[in-house]
Amino acid sequence: MATTVPDLPPDRLGAAPHRRGPWSPPGRAGQDGEPGKPADGRAFALLATVQTTLIFTITVISVPLPVIGREWGLGGSSLVLLSAAYGLSFSGLLLFGGRLADRYGGRRTVTAGLVVFGAASLVAALAPGSATLTAARFAQGVGAALVAPAAVAVLRRLFPDPVGHGRAMATWGGLSVLGATLGSLLSGIVATWLSWRWLLAVPLVVAGVAAVATPRSLPADTRCGRAALDLPGALLATAGITLLSFGLVVTGEHGWTSAMVLAPLASGLLLLGAFVAVERRHPDPLLPISFLADPRRATALLVIALSAAGTAAVSLLLVLYLQQIRDWTPLRTSLAFGPYAVVLVVVGRLSGRLIVRWGAGRTTSTGLALAAGGLLLLAGLDLRTGYLPGLLPGLVLLPAGVALSFSAGSVLALADVRPRQAGLAGGVLNTAMEVGPTTGLALLTAVAAARTAYLEAGGAGPPNATTGGYAWAFGTAGLAFAALAAVTAVTGRTRPHRPG
Repeated sequence: MATTVPDLPPDRLGAAPHRRGPWSPPGRAGQDGEPGKPADGRAFALLATVQTTLIFTITVISVPLPVIGREWGLGGSSLVLLSAAYGLSFSGLLLFGGRLADRYGGRRTVTAGLVVFGAASLVAALAPGSATLTAARFAQGVGAALVAPAAVAVLRRLFPDPVGHGRAMATWGGLSVLGATLGSLLSGIVATWLSWRWLLAVPLVVAGVAAVATPRSLPADTRCGRAALDLPGALLATAGITLLSFGLVVTGEHGWTSAMVLAPLASGLLLLGAFVAVERRHPDPLLPISFLADPRRATALLVIALSAAGTAAVSLLLVLYLQQIRDWTPLRTSLAFGPYAVVLVVVGRLSGRLIVRWGAGRTTSTGLALAAGGLLLLAGLDLRTGYLPGLLPGLVLLPAGVALSFSAGSVLALADVRPRQAGLAGGVLNTAMEVGPTTGLALLTAVAAARTAYLEAGGAGPPNATTGGYAWAFGTAGLAFAALAAVTAVTGRTRPHRPG
């Protein structure tokens, strides 16, 4: 006889008998004694591999980017565009990708996205020049924007009960930061001995295998009402997010007051304002404003965005410190992040159990506090900081905290989402993951630049001044994490969530 799953608050997901979490070994019984479902486990493993690869592909050219620039004689602006092309199309099209998943079905949209992503990865690996590689990276982002929200919609089908779905999302939340870390880690190792083109073989192989396996591994799509496409809203959202992201990306190449920055920022904000106005009047909007009205969901999305920004800042600024200030090789730099990746995997594996024991709210605030501690330790950076006593403690605390905050934040962000809005929820969740690093890096690099200029004006040499700027950026990020940890701790106690 089937076990009845009580209507649990997301803050206590998993506190009762459940069908089966995604980490349950295939074929074994769940806690309620019912047989496990191997098909569910295989489907989750397939989607998890794809999601990790989508984020892996964002960062995979970050370390060999200078090598690519020297190979093709690229200037700073061309390198910035090449680095940002994937993220611009990915973040800009996620909301529309979610709507397509809700309209045409998760499995169908995943398959279409994998075909686009795989074809673009093949072109990228064989690209004869920078223009072709930039266009291929942009097309990769288009495919990824179809796959990512549709995969979340499929997860709703795989784990329809709140307990199983909550546990699935706890695991899912840590995949993005793991993918980003693996991209940075493996790119340095592979680029040391092989061509950077081999790195682009990873998304090609994963996309090909997944596209073949998807029809047999994922549940067939069902009709739960054809959602309108809302093309005006989709165009405004895509153009607004893309322009805003581009304006933030080029702040490192141009000053905040330059036309290259102000024009896309202002245009993006105007388009997003128009998007909000259109959505308020549309009978079936791309992003219902009420979807973000839940304070718990809005806070969870902020947690995810900040967590993604913190990891991106460390991946960029600490790599620059090690390679440009300390003269470390790309290989040695990648190996330095090895413990970081191991902690992400271990804590990500444990996060679901901790959410069951503590609740999602408490797990979120604990994770943010740990990450804040790691960043504040890195804020003590100077020219003589050693790896074991100086860097390693921060590189252990930060991923432990981020793994918890990502997992618990994902559970809270997707709580109470209706099945017909599963694609929308996936689009919003992934948009927070993508916009967070873009915004966070722009602000933190501005903090670093301002502190560097101040120290140089005071007579500090360039290495000391630059290192001081990085330290201030880490400290600023740590304070932001600590502040949000305090907010989530208070709201978690005073605003208990009950399913509506």
